[in-house]
Amino acid sequence: MSDTTQAPFTLRDGLNIALFDWPLPPRQRPRAVVLIVHGLGEHAWRYDPLATRLNEWGYAVRAYDQRGHGESGGRQGTLPYDDALLEDLAEVIDDTRHHIAQPWSCPLILLGHSMGGLVCASFVQRGLAPVDALVLSSPALDAGLSGLQKRLIPLLCRWAPNLAVRNGLDATRISHDPAVVAAYAQDRLVHDRISPRLARFIATNGPRVVAAAPRWSVPTLLLYAGDDHLVRADGSRAFAAMAPREKVSSHCFDTFYHEIFNEPDPSPVYARLRPWLDAQAQT
Repeated sequence: MSDTTQAPFTLRDGLNIALFDWPLPPRQRPRAVVLIVHGLGEHAWRYDPLATRLNEWGYAVRAYDQRGHGESGGRQGTLPYDDALLEDLAEVIDDTRHHIAQPWSCPLILLGHSMGGLVCASFVQRGLAPVDALVLSSPALDAGLSGLQKRLIPLLCRWAPNLAVRNGLDATRISHDPAVVAAYAQDRLVHDRISPRLARFIATNGPRVVAAAPRWSVPTLLLYAGDDHLVRADGSRAFAAMAPREKVSSHCFDTFYHEIFNEPDPSPVYARLRPWLDAQAQT
C-alpha cells in the first residue's frame, strides 16, 4: 500500500486547505474513490484507520481539513459566508474527479461524519454536482438546539456572525474507548470553536435535508449512533423513515456513541459498510 500524501489545495478565495490522499499501489485500479469529510472541530487525519481499511478493500481515499479546521487556513469555527463549506466541497470534488475518478473510470463516493455528514447531505440535496453515492456517519441532521438557541442565532448572525465561542460538545461522549477520548483531548489540531454563522448553517440545513428525504435520488448508506450525545439521532431516524428504501439503506447502532468508527469494536459498522460499498462499485 502506498504512503499517505498531504498537499496544500488552494480554494477560489485564495485560502489554502490541507488535502490528504491514501492511494492504492501504482497501476492498481480503485474500485471507487471515497472522499471523506470530517466533523466539527476535528480534522481529516483522525480518519486514517478508516482510510487504511478502505485501502485494504481496494478503494482510493481522499480527505481534507475543512476551512477553519486542522491544518487548513481560516479562523477556527468561522465561515466567510453561509455556503462556504459547500462550495469548498464542490472544488475538492471537481479536483478529485479530474485527477483520480475520471482517469480510472471509477465511481466517486462521499463519506461524511457529523457536521461533515450534513455538508455532504446538503451538497447532494441541492444537486450542486453529481456524486455516485453517499455514506452518512452520525450526520448532524438535528443539532438538538433549544428554542432559546434557535432564537439567538439570527440575532448573533446579524451583529457578530463570526464571534467564535465554545461549542459545548462533551468530548467524553465521542466514544466508549478511553484511548480515543484521550487522544482527542490531547490533539493540538482539535478545537471547540463555533460561530453564529456556522451554527446557522448547521441549524438550517439539517431540517432541509430531512424535508428532502422523500425525493432522495442518490444511493445512500446512513449509519448512526443510537446513544449519541453530540447530535440527536432523531434527525437520522426521521430521514430514514421518509426516504425511499430503494435509495437509502440505514442502520442504527443502538448502544454506540457518536463516532461509530472509533468505538472499541467497530466491526459491526464495517460489516454494514463493506458490502454496500462493493455494491456501489459494481454499478
